[in-house]
Amino acid sequence: MTGTDPKVFALPPGVDFARALVEGLVARLQDEPPEAMARLRLILNAGRMSRRVREEFDRLGTRFLPRIELVSDLARLPIPGLAPPVSPLQRKLDLACLVDRLARGLPAFETGSGIFSLTDSLQALMAEMQSEGVHPEALEHLDIQASHAEHWRQSLDFIRIVARYFEAGAALDPEGRQRHVAERMARIWAETPTPERIILAGSTGSRGATRLLMQAVARLPRGALVLPGFDFDMTETAWNSLCSGPFPIEDHPQFRFRALLDALEIAPHQVPRWSETPPAAPARNALVSLALRPAPVTDQWMQEGTAFADLPAVCAGMTLIEAADPRQEALAVALVLRGAVARGRRAALISPDRMLTRRVAAALDRWGIVPDDSAGQPLPQTAPGRLIRHLARLLGRRVTMESLLVLLKHPLVATGSTLRGAHLRLTREFELTLRRKGPAFPDAAALRAWGATGDPDQIAWAHWLADLLEQLGPAQEQTISAWLETLFKLLEGFGSGPSGVVSASELWLGEAGQAALRTLSDLAAQEDTGLLVSAANFADLIESLLQEGQVRASLVSHPLVSFLGTLEARAHGAETVILAGLNEKSWPEAPTPDPWLSRKMRLDAGLLLPERQIGLSAHDFQQAIAAPEVVLSRARRDSEAETVPSRWLNRLLNLAGGLSAAQGPEALAQMRARGAHYLTLAAELDRPAQILPPVPRPAPRPPAAARPRQLPVTAIKTLIRDPYAIYAGRILRLRPLDPLKPGPDPRLRGEALHRIVELFVRDFDPSNSLESSQKRFADLAETVLEEMIPWPSTQRLWLFRLLKIAPQMVAQEAQRRSEAVPAVIEKTAKLDLGVQGFTLTARPDRIDLREDGTAVVYDYKSGTPPKEAEVRHFDKQLLLEAAMIRRGAFDDIGPRSVAAMTYIHLGGTGESRTLGFGPEEVEETWTRLQGLIARYLAPQQAFAARRAMQLSRDPSDYDHLSRFGEWDITDLPVPEDVG
Repeated sequence: MTGTDPKVFALPPGVDFARALVEGLVARLQDEPPEAMARLRLILNAGRMSRRVREEFDRLGTRFLPRIELVSDLARLPIPGLAPPVSPLQRKLDLACLVDRLARGLPAFETGSGIFSLTDSLQALMAEMQSEGVHPEALEHLDIQASHAEHWRQSLDFIRIVARYFEAGAALDPEGRQRHVAERMARIWAETPTPERIILAGSTGSRGATRLLMQAVARLPRGALVLPGFDFDMTETAWNSLCSGPFPIEDHPQFRFRALLDALEIAPHQVPRWSETPPAAPARNALVSLALRPAPVTDQWMQEGTAFADLPAVCAGMTLIEAADPRQEALAVALVLRGAVARGRRAALISPDRMLTRRVAAALDRWGIVPDDSAGQPLPQTAPGRLIRHLARLLGRRVTMESLLVLLKHPLVATGSTLRGAHLRLTREFELTLRRKGPAFPDAAALRAWGATGDPDQIAWAHWLADLLEQLGPAQEQTISAWLETLFKLLEGFGSGPSGVVSASELWLGEAGQAALRTLSDLAAQEDTGLLVSAANFADLIESLLQEGQVRASLVSHPLVSFLGTLEARAHGAETVILAGLNEKSWPEAPTPDPWLSRKMRLDAGLLLPERQIGLSAHDFQQAIAAPEVVLSRARRDSEAETVPSRWLNRLLNLAGGLSAAQGPEALAQMRARGAHYLTLAAELDRPAQILPPVPRPAPRPPAAARPRQLPVTAIKTLIRDPYAIYAGRILRLRPLDPLKPGPDPRLRGEALHRIVELFVRDFDPSNSLESSQKRFADLAETVLEEMIPWPSTQRLWLFRLLKIAPQMVAQEAQRRSEAVPAVIEKTAKLDLGVQGFTLTARPDRIDLREDGTAVVYDYKSGTPPKEAEVRHFDKQLLLEAAMIRRGAFDDIGPRSVAAMTYIHLGGTGESRTLGFGPEEVEETWTRLQGLIARYLAPQQAFAARRAMQLSRDPSDYDHLSRFGEWDITDLPVPEDVG
């Protein structure tokens, strides 16, 4: 190369950039001594490109290599008079102090809320300003929009706090130092051009500092740029349209090249090819180029589209997979990759959707294929990362049952103990106790009390856990170092287990453990700024630091299969490329909202527009789709709603579908047919080897000896409506597991309200005034709710509702006491039904005796009381309790006739309702119950599932066991002898 050679070269999409770059270098230096290559300085855009270039040099045999550097290395170059960059973490902590002080002084801003999330966004803006060379003074002259003037004024108040970092002599961030280095190198080269050869390749110049360096290199006598994915098919009109409007079209894939060429005063048509290596599919490149034309010139579709004559041949290397859902898409993509491996072709999956790539990796596992995932596993999702995040979220808070059990079952807890098995056993036993009896917020006292009921191992385990829970830290704010010290102690304590052998813990072992330890150690090594933060803010800080880490899998990956991010599309060199997740909000990802500056303010200040990221993603798409064989895949629906195809895929399909003369519709049909082949394979792969018929509606017939001989009156309703629930619960003795995350459900509400009324009725004094009785009712309600309901908001809500009906409840109670006296309150009784030794039990809420000796039976209902028709046919509790009273089942009162049966509603307006049934209905109910029980004690009677549910949508605790859903309520029960 000489000083007269063009300084900007390019390679089109579809060319293996690394291979073509190396081959071009070798060809240009073939007439020079071998050491000339060693003197060449090659600056590349990314680490993966650097590895690919080295691989291509190795492929050509033994030879000298150039001095390979990365653009990002500029920030670390030792420059005389320029101090090393400040650690981003230290800058983050310093900036957080300023944000915290300013936030506390602003009105309508919640003190201490989201300090680090606010700091992160401000730090990102600061880094962009440094990289683009925008001083905060430029923001002072912006035209603030009148419609949101106050909002943008407050934004500028925040941004002003970073001005000190732009002053002369201030310590530089990596972005600021990289800009300084680029400016200094450009200035030195302009004054005294360097004689060495410098080639900067693979970068699009999307960052200000990188673009500045590229311009300086291009102007050197022996410097050159090699641009990736340059669109040689774009017309001059299309190039000019990128900058012709009031806003630049930054979302176009070629916009950054146009801006760079304008700065170098070079026209796009003056850019030569770096090598004559042809792209894999030149005609496809032209079609994609036309499809991606800027909106102002899409009329060129009509003009230039006539140049295509045979679109089926142009699209022969493309396959379109339109799956029904993400799971089907992942399986189809996995089959494409497996097919490529079977043919010995290198395949790459490119997608920004990390959930989709994890699904594909899981599908590939069935064939033992481990992909080379460039992104690795996010550190927060590794076992150490999850444990750290979980513990950080527990600091300074009440521990819930759910969060405690998640912690105890973590695979790294108690790994330093030889009693890991005992730890898991005690964890399960403690879980069952918590599910049955609570408390919802386990604390050290509850743990020690539970431990005291067991053996020495249980006592030691409970005390170990109780001691750790007491170290969770206070609720008030602390310094970061204090929180971090507490976090380290907890990690060591939980990792070691009850034995206390810290050194044996597996927490810090492996690549993930070492990465997590480095992250926390880096934070501990930073200078303490004295910033006081809440536990929630400290957890935010830990999570944000972990999010920056990635852990590469230690397993040996398959040499032919790789997962790449969109940025790596230019360096893949694969023969089969899959562009997956081609939906909006994925390709491209939605731009992150900017809380600081509006779009117009960014444009006026010289900062990057939100469309920049879309343009970069579009450029990655244009390069990836130019591979020799490409598969485009998307799911028509995600877990929430119908999806929208990616704008670039939409443009391509619309363009091809409109070129009827070139057989565009036929080409699209063939692309879809090739995709349908993989969807068919995916369906076959999911198809079971044997199709089992759905089970019929179950109606088990257990042996007569196994059938229950005792039921409470409340279970008779269940026996009538859902006999299968009696079979599962009373015969199989299967009990529903209490929820892991208890909440204020109707059962708990009923228990609490019944307890309040029971205490109130027991000690009710008719001589007291209604006002004093109401006060006592309110005091009882508050006390019981505080004892039984651990959720403060629920306590206040239920107390408010009770106080609302308190006057009516007290007045009704006074009226009842003038007519009768409570004789039985919450006492259990039993009575022989007179059918094969069957016993009926009852625990009525309340039975009063009137002066005439008759009884009144009451039932408190926290929900809506049943109507008389429901009582007559299904809900027979009060009728059966009345029959038991008539037969002397309750020793405290003996046989009595029942004058009334009344429901008292502990909600709504507190009304009561007396049933209109007399002694005849009571006796009829007793007789019919005898017949019902006699039938269900007979061996031929089946316990049908969901026999007469009140509503078809009402759930049963045993729907899963009966496999409801495979059968419908219209199906007839199929009796089956069991046991």
